[in-house]
Amino acid sequence: MDSKEVIVKTEKLSKSFSVGGKQQHVIKNLDLEIYKGDFTVIMGSSGAGKSTLLYTLSGMDKPSLGRISYCGEDITDMSDDRLAVFRRNHCGFVFQQIHLVDSMSIMDNVISTGMLVGQKQKELKKKALGLFEKMGISEELTKKFPAQISGGEAQRAAMVRAVINDPDIVFADEPTGALNSAGVRAVLDVLTDINNSGQSVVMVTHDIKSARRGNRIIYLQDGGIMGECSLGRYVSGDEQRHEKIRRFLEDMGW
Repeated sequence: MDSKEVIVKTEKLSKSFSVGGKQQHVIKNLDLEIYKGDFTVIMGSSGAGKSTLLYTLSGMDKPSLGRISYCGEDITDMSDDRLAVFRRNHCGFVFQQIHLVDSMSIMDNVISTGMLVGQKQKELKKKALGLFEKMGISEELTKKFPAQISGGEAQRAAMVRAVINDPDIVFADEPTGALNSAGVRAVLDVLTDINNSGQSVVMVTHDIKSARRGNRIIYLQDGGIMGECSLGRYVSGDEQRHEKIRRFLEDMGW
């Protein structure tokens, strides 16, 4: 691990929220390094702070205390405008709330993301169609608006939008939660493909089958890291991998 390049690093990271006039401490004094080219999976029981950590790591939310750096650059105190540019240039996002723009077609939702960083529309559309095909979304469906497609189709479209710019790192929060088995496989295959091409992935999941795609699992409990499991690169059909994760989660009290 020491020889790997660090892409995201936290130092004494804490995140609190005010609930009913009382401070709720969700992330507590957490030190973490995310390595370039890794597929990092974050797991833990409900309320452990998984999604909060993901939002904070990605710059979508600011920490209450501590520091976050990206490739050695401290992003903790960046203005909202600078953070928006940083995320646009470096990050892809697949969150539980899909956030497709209702007034735009599915295709326009995707290619508008690429045009923000200067990509050409014709090239973007060609690339998007290839990704949509991998996701099982027809070209005809890409002409529809978000209200005209199913929740599962919208989630897969959001996945295409997240990776269209070839981001350095993709943050995914339960990206397969609303999908059928074919949709789950399609999303995980795309995440695995981009990871194999050198991009970093950080994914929150509660599903062991999804977690198998990672090479590193971090288990959160009460806002801190309780344990880690190193898996090596994903190989399809590796049943020992599934059993190793199951034993690890059992040890964590899953």
